[in-house]
Amino acid sequence: MKNFIPVLLIFIASCQPQPDYDLVVRNVHIVDTVSGELIENRTVTIQNGTITGIEDSGNEITGKRVIDGTGKYLIPGLWDMHVHFRGGEELTEENRDLLPLYIVNGVTTIRDAGGDITPAIQEWIGEIEAGELTGPRIFTPGPKLDGPNASWAGSIPVESENDIDLALDSLEVIGADYVKIYDSTLHPDLFLPIIDEAVKRGLPVTGHMPFEVIFSDAVEHGLTATEHIFYAFKGQSPEEEAIRDESLERRGSDNPLGMGAMLARFSESQDSGHAAELHQLMIENGTGIIPTLHIMDVLANLKVRDHSDNEYLSYIGPGIEETYQGRLQAALRAPDSRPNIYAMPGFGSTVTSMMRNGVTVYAGSDAGPFNTFIYPGLSLHRELEKFVENGFTPAEALRTATVNPPSFFGLENQYGQVKEGFTADLVLLDENPLEDITHARSIQVVIQNGTEIHSKEDLAGMLDRLREKYE
Repeated sequence: MKNFIPVLLIFIASCQPQPDYDLVVRNVHIVDTVSGELIENRTVTIQNGTITGIEDSGNEITGKRVIDGTGKYLIPGLWDMHVHFRGGEELTEENRDLLPLYIVNGVTTIRDAGGDITPAIQEWIGEIEAGELTGPRIFTPGPKLDGPNASWAGSIPVESENDIDLALDSLEVIGADYVKIYDSTLHPDLFLPIIDEAVKRGLPVTGHMPFEVIFSDAVEHGLTATEHIFYAFKGQSPEEEAIRDESLERRGSDNPLGMGAMLARFSESQDSGHAAELHQLMIENGTGIIPTLHIMDVLANLKVRDHSDNEYLSYIGPGIEETYQGRLQAALRAPDSRPNIYAMPGFGSTVTSMMRNGVTVYAGSDAGPFNTFIYPGLSLHRELEKFVENGFTPAEALRTATVNPPSFFGLENQYGQVKEGFTADLVLLDENPLEDITHARSIQVVIQNGTEIHSKEDLAGMLDRLREKYE
């Protein structure tokens, strides 16, 4: 009898129904963002915000909420690794209203690249985590580090090496996720020391770079990633130092060597062997790149493309839309003879070559106030499409917005894949993005952290509310 009771209890327990999962996505095709292959007809189970299993669709699995994924495609939530919130207190509400546009486009995580409304961003982060505000997960550097009287409001001035520790102390106090350096007035001699100190503190560090700094030097000092294509592009030229020296010699003269002329010279002197050596150096030092090709294309063609009828303007607040005029009017005033820094031959092929050689490429749009016609969410898709136009496969492009970005923060084992043990940030698509990267726009459902589930109707409602507010 002593042995009978436990056996009976075991039998009774085994007869109980399996506990429901929080969420089940049934009979869906999973896009494996690592291999670039399709895993067909699987059921994904989610509990407490985490993917707990990927099962054969024939298994009977129940959940508190069930999504029928028959004939549809499941990808990880997308990451945009370069966005901005800025414009001061008067534009804070309009910046806040940009957040749903990321969710509508399946972007569940963004990396803010610095601005002047850090306290507001930190409030949003808390509200999003609490489920009180619809928006993506946000990583932020807080204010940028720049020189005195910097171009962008809110930047922390670094005028000497004595300022570096204090500047980084202030970022750590506010809980900055990484360090963003800018180059509007920063003395070139301070760029590498900032990297050195950030690396000592274990902070990822990235940014714009004074053209006087040799790109390979920044890589060797531990730059986590370079923003935009310009700096790595010049680093691929064996003439980088010579052109830099000539620019310094001509500074202040009647015939200075401007950025456009320098980029033209770098474009003419690209060398595949030198580039391959640079790429290997980047790999060895863990330096990635956020190329922002889409904004380059938009800014290169502001004079000739009419954006006035774009539907996304109806979702943008009037204050932010007014900030678009700065770059637009500057482009319209520019003489045709001036080199177009955004249209240098070789930008796209450089990114493809880097990716093929093993450099980590992160997708980033540069969306936000002052960046003319670069719309939150939508522009991330256009960035992926620019990659494909320049030779990426759709799978390779998808990796730049799923698998690769979490590694910037050391989170590659938590985000970026539809895999057991990973956070359930997911996007359900109507069409296969491995066949055509534009299919990544065919969004049916967006799932955030396994708990916030936005249907196609919910997403349309987000747009409707913005249109009603701002049209």
